[in-house]
Amino acid sequence: MMIKKIANIVRSQGDPKVVATGPSSFAPSDRLARNLGWFSLGLGALEIFAPDRITRALGMEGQERLVRAYGFREVAAGILSLSIEKKAGLWSRVAGDAIDIATLAAGLRGDNPKRGNVAMALLMVAGITLLDVATAKEVGVRHAPPKGPRRMYYDRTGYPNGVEAARGIAARKKKAPHLAS
Repeated sequence: MMIKKIANIVRSQGDPKVVATGPSSFAPSDRLARNLGWFSLGLGALEIFAPDRITRALGMEGQERLVRAYGFREVAAGILSLSIEKKAGLWSRVAGDAIDIATLAAGLRGDNPKRGNVAMALLMVAGITLLDVATAKEVGVRHAPPKGPRRMYYDRTGYPNGVEAARGIAARKKKAPHLAS
């Protein structure tokens, strides 16, 4: 209801009014890809601007530059996930998750007093990885190019009766407007 009102406000006076809206072409997988893209941007910003807080919470002090680099990777994946190339963005998120898991696994060493935080972070990254993989697969299937031979239009002119029939229409219309068609 609200969408119809908003859509009708921005239309010019001569444009047709929106009476009813149809189904959206924006599937749940597209919506989830968009949300994961925004999540990537937020997480990446956190990793870029506050890597010391992250490393301190995980007991991995001294890895701030690495976390900041991961932040830039996360921002790039987020931008891709929000673009037309969302499939590439989602698969780059999956690859980044694998790197994050490997880095976090190193934090499970016995002398780390914050192993519990690292284990919790690993669980969260593993859950997000499953979500990333499922979304990437679904988006890949949904946006795959059609199978079969490509349609070729090289033999079409755009004129319903052919080019020869269209020649001279303007001249004939000037002479006898009722005979031009």
